[in-house]
Amino acid sequence: MKQPIFTGAGVAIITPFTDDNKVNFPALQAILEDQIAHGTDAIVICGTTGESATLSHEEHTEAIRFTVETVAHRIPVIAGTGSNDTAYALHLSNEAEKIGVDGLLMVTPYYNKASQEGLIRHYTYLADRVSTPIIIYNVPSRTGCNVQPETYAELSKHKRIYGAKEASGNISAIAKTIALSEPDFAVYSGNDDQITAIMSLGGKGVISVLSNVAPQTAHDIAQAALDGDFVKSARLQLQYLELCNALFMDVNPIPVKQAMRMLGYDAGPLRMPLCDMSEQNTEKLRKVLAKYQLI
Repeated sequence: MKQPIFTGAGVAIITPFTDDNKVNFPALQAILEDQIAHGTDAIVICGTTGESATLSHEEHTEAIRFTVETVAHRIPVIAGTGSNDTAYALHLSNEAEKIGVDGLLMVTPYYNKASQEGLIRHYTYLADRVSTPIIIYNVPSRTGCNVQPETYAELSKHKRIYGAKEASGNISAIAKTIALSEPDFAVYSGNDDQITAIMSLGGKGVISVLSNVAPQTAHDIAQAALDGDFVKSARLQLQYLELCNALFMDVNPIPVKQAMRMLGYDAGPLRMPLCDMSEQNTEKLRKVLAKYQLI
């Protein structure tokens, strides 16, 4: 029986940069410590929100290493190691597991995409060659590649494939995935506005952008659902819906990185081709953060 890598709210953490566009490790340490102090259940490093697409291989592995060393087994650390190149995904995953991560988050192949059979072969190939639990990351709006419930059902049988971060937004497909997959296959919401809904169907938590700015809140929404108190979970979900939406008023992680700067973190700039929002949207974001008494 596979045990979930974590339950609750894992933060899809930003990568802070210096003004000259290098990874700001002291700032990352401060963010990690604040996350742990405020209830985050797991750290997901070098995911989409961490601008993994513009990290060099060396930056990617050093960010993982630094995070593992800083967290020091207090909560699980999951590393984004997916790629549209199966061979490179394996290389990066092997390096991450040597560093000592607790899980591997592997996005579906992007740009070249894959058929459903191709996805089964891709993830099976990787799972056969790692010793660390894998979470499949399905985000078709970014990749152009969508994992079907029947594909999840097949992959869920593998001893190294522990679950999925589901950011398709398709609740019906997610329900079918949970129904068809093995009972120990953990599904996590990949959208902060769907935490309660997915957990009410049997999901185990969320991999969250919201957690960057409100870690205790994201934890509380998920924990209430884990406790079976879906009334409380739904109340908090709806109470913070405006904040969830504000963090996606532009391409992730543009709004959340600007929000972190507003909260006083040394988050630094975005890496091109990402750029800051318009002054109008920035002011909208500031007002929402103020409404929730975050600034």
